[in-house]
Amino acid sequence: MMKKSVFFLILIFTLISFSTVQAKTYRISISQFVEHPALGAILKGFQDSIRDQGLKVDYRVHNAQGNMGTAGQIAQQMLGENPDLILAITTPTAQASAQVLKKAPPHMRVPLLFSGVTDPKSAGLVRSWERPGKNITGVSDMLPIAKHLDMLEEFLPKLKKLGLIYNSGEANSKILVKVIKKEASQRGFRIVPVTVSKSSEVYQAAKSLVGRVDAVYITTDSTVISALESAIKVGIRNKLPIFASDVDSVSRGAVAAMGFDYYKHGYQTGVMAKKILEGANPATTPVETQKELQLHINQTYAAKMGVTIPKSLLAKANKLIK
Repeated sequence: MMKKSVFFLILIFTLISFSTVQAKTYRISISQFVEHPALGAILKGFQDSIRDQGLKVDYRVHNAQGNMGTAGQIAQQMLGENPDLILAITTPTAQASAQVLKKAPPHMRVPLLFSGVTDPKSAGLVRSWERPGKNITGVSDMLPIAKHLDMLEEFLPKLKKLGLIYNSGEANSKILVKVIKKEASQRGFRIVPVTVSKSSEVYQAAKSLVGRVDAVYITTDSTVISALESAIKVGIRNKLPIFASDVDSVSRGAVAAMGFDYYKHGYQTGVMAKKILEGANPATTPVETQKELQLHINQTYAAKMGVTIPKSLLAKANKLIK
């Protein structure tokens, strides 16, 4: 009897050890375009989601530091890492990765998942939102511009001119500016755009808007957000309100934002990643969006920029920063 018990114990331990050894470790290569809190939140949310779903993953994380040439080099490098899946955070890295995968031999065309991409169809990443049609899908952060402008008009009922700073080389930004201009014209105020090509130009761009606009609105443009503090400095010195479209920018000094929680955005992307790693076809996996919006208000910086916060918005705020 004793021998049988010992035998079964050995068998159980052997099976446990075998299953542990056999548990697949996936390799995921990640390309992030630039350093800033919203994109960092996407990455953390994604990795936490993967962990919470019980997947074992070996990560290779890269950052292009805002350089498109570097993004292309990283895309080529990631392909050589033989990943099971590539995650591209923002449009520039997704486009660079898609170009490299398109030219790769068929056996190397691994699934490409994007996150933080505004309009994947206009960016040439997918054929349609419902049926992407390639080895690419992901989660979009298409902004609800109408709701954002509702918020701005509630803050500034006499708004006539709104400044926009954006990188004209970013597909996301060009799409958003077009949408914002159309929406603004229907509301009776004008958009004053200023373009930059790199983050070091954001300060001068913000200065050029002083005296010409009633406020400045910062979209999810990676180049501009990476240098947000430069625009905030101009806003404080000149009592020029700076508003943002992502809530992470509010803690950095923007007056307010009605935007996505980018941690949740990344977490949602991680759930999609598990489905694809376990066999779902990206070509028939619809692009997802994040529906839930949060209103964050920075009371300290609102005062510094000469903004009186309406009581109606204070009552609706999900987070007040003092």
